[in-house]
Amino acid sequence: STLPHFNIIPKMSYIILFPLIITNIIIFLFNSSIAANSMYNIQTYGAKSDGKSDSSKAFISAWTAACASSNAATIYVPKGSYLLNNAYFYGQTCKSNAITINIEGTLIAPSNYNVIGKSGNWIKFERVNGVSIVGGTLDGQGTGLWTCKNSGKGCPKGATTLAFYNSNDIAISGLTSQDSQMFHILLDGCHNAKLQGVKISAPGNSPNTDGIHLQSSSDVTILNSQIGTGDDCISIGPGNSNLWFENIACGPGHGISIGSLGWEMQEAGVQNVTVKTSSFTGTENGVRVKTWARPSNGFVRNVLFQHVVMNNVENPIIIDQNYCPGSGNCPEQGSGIKVSDITYDDVHGTSATEIAVKFDCSKINPCNGIKLLDVKLSYKDHPAEASCVNAGGMASGLEQPTSCLQV
Repeated sequence: STLPHFNIIPKMSYIILFPLIITNIIIFLFNSSIAANSMYNIQTYGAKSDGKSDSSKAFISAWTAACASSNAATIYVPKGSYLLNNAYFYGQTCKSNAITINIEGTLIAPSNYNVIGKSGNWIKFERVNGVSIVGGTLDGQGTGLWTCKNSGKGCPKGATTLAFYNSNDIAISGLTSQDSQMFHILLDGCHNAKLQGVKISAPGNSPNTDGIHLQSSSDVTILNSQIGTGDDCISIGPGNSNLWFENIACGPGHGISIGSLGWEMQEAGVQNVTVKTSSFTGTENGVRVKTWARPSNGFVRNVLFQHVVMNNVENPIIIDQNYCPGSGNCPEQGSGIKVSDITYDDVHGTSATEIAVKFDCSKINPCNGIKLLDVKLSYKDHPAEASCVNAGGMASGLEQPTSCLQV
């Protein structure tokens, strides 16, 4: 009898058509992802990777195009060196709230520090939402300005390398910043920012080259970063809250500092700060709170320093409420900043000075609620010493140096 053939053709069709269907699906998804994430290559807009041609207009043009996209957008910076004068990116009119700047190359500031030195900022973002910076190197070429400042000549103040103002949902990952004229990274008036895998470097004698400075910002996380500068690795100005720093390697520099605070009478406080699993090597300070001795209604409260290692640090633990750099032009009043609920948990290592724990608190607002839990700091193979003025709290576990807190 003759076998029916009607089932054989459909099966063969499925076998032939199946790869075509899968391929079409992949092409469709690929095209959809391109449509959903528009790509803007700065070289398309005239940027040249020779390190000499000014690429500022190309960057601004790419930003304008990405900003106008109704989808997620990526600005792509290929390998090479790109000279960039002042570049300001504004987000008030952006349709896209997810712009990624993917940098494979290096952005270079002008070698003549006067070109950007009086402007305050080199690369500035203002009122942006959902901006991510991935990879790349920013070279601030600050050497000339530092030399000018150290010579005592009249010099411009200098420019911050990368600044975000009044912006939300910011992400910076894998970025390197080197030789900034002044601050490397600044967040001012920002909410919800995450920085991770950041590397910041400037010589230990470079003036005012803070690694990351925070001002009036909230919900900021900094993770897995190496910071070595001539000033604070991280500095925390007035009005910051809900900060989390973890796995930070600091050095050289002036440590992680809350302050300086209290220059203004009306000043927002600092609260809810955590610094954990971090190390300080050869720094001027470790974990520091610094306030001016003048009237103010500001405060510092609810701060935790946990699992911190000190390697030959001059002032491993310090609260200085008589902060007066250069010992000139400083008022001699009690600091109005109220410092309370500061915890040091598992802080150990070596001090470069005999006094490893120094609490020099306000005579009109003594520090209170200070906790020292398992602190072990040595100086030249001997237990270090502690100094307390107007400081109250408690110690438990390891006590090296012996606590001088008023119970």
